Amino acid sequence: MAFVTVERKGGCAVITYANAPWGTMTAAGSREMYAAVKAASEDPAVRSMILTGGVPGIFVRHYDVGELSVMSDRIGEGPSATPAAPPPPEPGFLEMTDLLAASDKPVIAAINGLCMGGGFEMSLACDLRICGDEVPSIGLPETRVGIFPGGGGTQRLPRVVGEAKALEIILRGLVVDASEAYRIGLVHELSSDPVARALEIAAEWDTRPAEGLAYAKRLTRAALDRPLSEGLADERRSFLAVMATDSAREALRAARQPVEIQKA
Repeated sequence: MAFVTVERKGGCAVITYANAPWGTMTAAGSREMYAAVKAASEDPAVRSMILTGGVPGIFVRHYDVGELSVMSDRIGEGPSATPAAPPPPEPGFLEMTDLLAASDKPVIAAINGLCMGGGFEMSLACDLRICGDEVPSIGLPETRVGIFPGGGGTQRLPRVVGEAKALEIILRGLVVDASEAYRIGLVHELSSDPVARALEIAAEWDTRPAEGLAYAKRLTRAALDRPLSEGLADERRSFLAVMATDSAREALRAARQPVEIQKA
């Protein structure tokens, strides 16, 4: 792969995106990212994923503006007359971010540098965001150039920071530094080495049954998309289903401790 490398660290697949020197996301890079995420999602030996940037000081700067400009011109010019329908496009950025959110595996964005536009939208599709404490720019500046966050930003950001803060960030095209991102809840933790910290968290999941984590992720992600009664019913059915798995039964047996009676 030209843009993406994958390295196994225990049960974690560390997926690194690099498009030197600018670190922008492209259509070709999106396809490679999709392939890497799909392979990791389908590999039973992979327990979690970490996404990070391979260009020093850059997670993903933003989606390539040149490609977006070409797309805008093509859309503005209208459909071209072709004798036959073109083949369906390969899965790209939108499919990749949806797959991150839907994967049974926990996914961490280890934000090691600039993270704006499509780069931040990719991190929003991850379950946790660990940010370098010196990262200077995180946000969604799309309205500054006449568009808006179209890679999931308008839908995922309100679920992270609430509607009011999301509106402020998106409508004003705000970009903040690491400390402000942490203060307002855009990221979960700050670290001098976000990949190392993400690997520490991933190591926790290596020791836990995968089925329980998969159910927990699916149910929590769906919680705000349906009525409470529907979510509770699904949770109760799913709890019984996971309790019946061999992994849960073994873990529960191992966790049983004799009860000590405390004398008065």
